[in-house]
Amino acid sequence: MKHPTAMALALVIGAATAPLVLAQHHGAHRMIMSGDLRWGPVPSLPPGAQIAVIEGPMNEAVPFTIRLKFPANYVIPAHSHPAIERVTVLSGTFHMGTGDSFDRAKTHALTPGAIGIMQPGTNHYAWTAEETIVQLNGNGPWGITYVNPADDPRRR
Repeated sequence: MKHPTAMALALVIGAATAPLVLAQHHGAHRMIMSGDLRWGPVPSLPPGAQIAVIEGPMNEAVPFTIRLKFPANYVIPAHSHPAIERVTVLSGTFHMGTGDSFDRAKTHALTPGAIGIMQPGTNHYAWTAEETIVQLNGNGPWGITYVNPADDPRRR
């Protein structure tokens, strides 16, 4: 694997979110109501974000679906992922930009129904002004690598 740290991060994400998983086995027919989601903290993101794993696990080479809930005035520093990231905004406004450092002025406001697609290894960042919920779909193994290692909350 090109990025051993990305694999390690994927394993950390998978292990940390294991109790939150609603449906571990891909391929089974299910209907999941939003009220059935179990939310918990996200160790790989700055404090305040919450995750609900709908389908996974994220640390294996299978499709996954998660929801992320961000509080108002939340910032995700510049980072990248080892696989394509597909973000659909469900509520609020998710401001996304590309580049090696956070620049609020260079972001695009994604409103409910909008989709952001980031290619593997693309440095990007995001912020919210209000509580925002997004759904993330992808294929694992998943991970996050911060441009500036000091921004990684797992190192604190």
